[in-house]
Amino acid sequence: MSEHLIQRWLRDGDESAAEALYDAYRVRIYRLAYALLGNGGDAEEVMQDVMVYMLNHLDRYDPQRATLITWLHTITVSRCRDRGRRKRLPRVPLGDWEGEGGGTAAPGTGPEGTTIGRESRHELRRALDQLSPKLREAVVLRYWGQHTYQEIGQILGCPLSTAQARVRLAYERLRELLSPAGVPALEGESLR
Repeated sequence: MSEHLIQRWLRDGDESAAEALYDAYRVRIYRLAYALLGNGGDAEEVMQDVMVYMLNHLDRYDPQRATLITWLHTITVSRCRDRGRRKRLPRVPLGDWEGEGGGTAAPGTGPEGTTIGRESRHELRRALDQLSPKLREAVVLRYWGQHTYQEIGQILGCPLSTAQARVRLAYERLRELLSPAGVPALEGESLR
């Protein structure tokens, strides 16, 4: 679908294709920016900047090197780093970014289960905030962005082995930080 829209935009200047591309990717870009910046206004500005960049520089996108979302996430991470340096933002709290895979497993039903779930998410956000930016970026891209290690390496501009090591180190650190609090570690992720 994206390839067809890209061609329509590049070849014909079809604004409906540009709008469709914008609509298809804006939420994923916003969520990544929010996860990295922890501020809705800043995430919105980064998302807008990335989407404008995409539409103005789509001719630079090479589908042989990466998928479109990987290319967009690379730009997003770069823009978030720039914004963080300029504003000296605090480390990344994930806030309410819990849609599409961002939450922890549901602990149970009823008021008690809801309270436990809220507390677990709060502890997870606090633990993520304690990671170094490099580890945080890697684990957010892997767990919430659902990227492969190869894609993480492309996005972060590091070798595959470095991407794997960062994710592994992030999970180990999260286990350390979450174990005393009784919060389950990120389930379903292999740490090989």
